[in-house]
Amino acid sequence: CGCPADRGRVPGMTRIIGVAGFKNAGKTTLVEKLVRELTARGHLVSTVKHAHHSFDSDHEGRDSFRHRKAGASEVAVVSRHRWAIIHELRDEEEPPLAEILAKLAPCDLVIVEGYKRDSHDKIEVRNLDLDHPRLAGDDPTVVAIAANGEVANAPVPVFSRDDVTALATFIERHMELA
Repeated sequence: CGCPADRGRVPGMTRIIGVAGFKNAGKTTLVEKLVRELTARGHLVSTVKHAHHSFDSDHEGRDSFRHRKAGASEVAVVSRHRWAIIHELRDEEEPPLAEILAKLAPCDLVIVEGYKRDSHDKIEVRNLDLDHPRLAGDDPTVVAIAANGEVANAPVPVFSRDDVTALATFIERHMELA
């Protein structure tokens, strides 16, 4: 219907909540803690991490690296414990978040780190020791703030970055997780 409760959902997909903010705000640490807390509560959680720079998930000398460098557009690496598919974009555009989400297996919740300009609901992570622009108030998709101190006159609920229990409960309620 397009109402706020539906913003965190892609049709036919699971619920999506973002963790957004600027460099050194504590996003990755918070995502790690939220995944640990929410999975301990019985939820099946997946994550998507947006990197603003080039990255490599395999390294020179590895067979998969050699396959990619030889020109393979996709390389699947499979073992008894995990599997991964590495897709080389070459001259292709970076895929939109929705395309990546469509490739994930079904789960209860996807936590997206980054993609701060996309339309899914987000928790803004703030390191008050740094002078970064604020997202909450200007961005209607920001539904909460996780900060390392008090945030005066916040337009959305504010949580301590370290109070993962309260943040996880907020996410469960906001995303209507059973």
